[in-house]
Amino acid sequence: MTLGELLKRLGGTLVAGDPEWAVDGVNSVERAGPFDVAFADSPAAVPAAMRGSAGVVVVQTGVEAENPHEKCVVATDQPRLWFSKASQLLRPASTAMGIHPRAFVAPDAVLGPGTSVAAGAVIDVGAHVGLATRVEACAVIGKGVHVGENCHIHPHAVIYPGTTLGDHVVVHAGAVLGADGFGYVRDNVTGAYTQFPQQGTLVIEDDVEIGANTTIDRGALEETRIRRGTKIDNLVHIGHNCDIGEDVILVALTGISGSCSVGKGAVIAGQVGLGDHAHVGPGVILGGQAGVLSGKTVTTDGLRPGTVLWGTPARPLMHVLREQATLSRLAKRARKEEK
Repeated sequence: MTLGELLKRLGGTLVAGDPEWAVDGVNSVERAGPFDVAFADSPAAVPAAMRGSAGVVVVQTGVEAENPHEKCVVATDQPRLWFSKASQLLRPASTAMGIHPRAFVAPDAVLGPGTSVAAGAVIDVGAHVGLATRVEACAVIGKGVHVGENCHIHPHAVIYPGTTLGDHVVVHAGAVLGADGFGYVRDNVTGAYTQFPQQGTLVIEDDVEIGANTTIDRGALEETRIRRGTKIDNLVHIGHNCDIGEDVILVALTGISGSCSVGKGAVIAGQVGLGDHAHVGPGVILGGQAGVLSGKTVTTDGLRPGTVLWGTPARPLMHVLREQATLSRLAKRARKEEK
């Protein structure tokens, strides 16, 4: 692909260089070669990028830099984003491998054109797998599951019946989608537990990515829904009846109990815990190991943009730090009084 073609697809301004320059990949400033794209996401990073071997350097609009090696220079408002989108366009296309003879595909399963199914994978009765989707080794697509177009189901992922995936969904190795939620009813006389019906559905919308060994439960009687563009890290658990909004980030080891909702654009860092029926508003940022108690709601109301909530119960980080400083002073005073 030429640099001019990239610019036509991604926008940006060619500040220096030849639009016919051939580009075949992206790399770091240190490792990039003449046909690679590198980026400098701050003015301080620009000189090193210009000294490197990258043929194309992406910089922030308005940044001026010396260009002793006469590189191609692209200016854009978001260099890191331009670089990331370029990497997707330059990624080699996957070669369709067809249906491996050691895969099991039910006779009535529907596979779209260009679908690949690797050895040991199972496509069960009534399942539908869309155009150009890849199902890797030993993955299981359950009875009646619908998988959209251009999805990638990695090895050993398991998708239970009652689950629907949109287009461009990535499910990494070992993820389990649509298993029963953890819902039980206790007999007050005997103390025994009986499972509450777990017969709802799970809907994963377009452009969602689900990390390795993450688990998302089906709804109990209704549905669990992961909305468009959400990105979920490894080892995350989402319970039944949850509604996760668009473009949400969920980082590793987060646990979300049943019947929670998370609003559009929220960021939930590692090891965060949400009790059942908790609600996280749009744009909320929960720092690592924060907690939201059952039935509680956290929002950005009255907070500056970008405010991080931390602690349990989650509250603005500055409040937590002031509380800790106060407790520290009180503890020091108590130790002095004891002496």
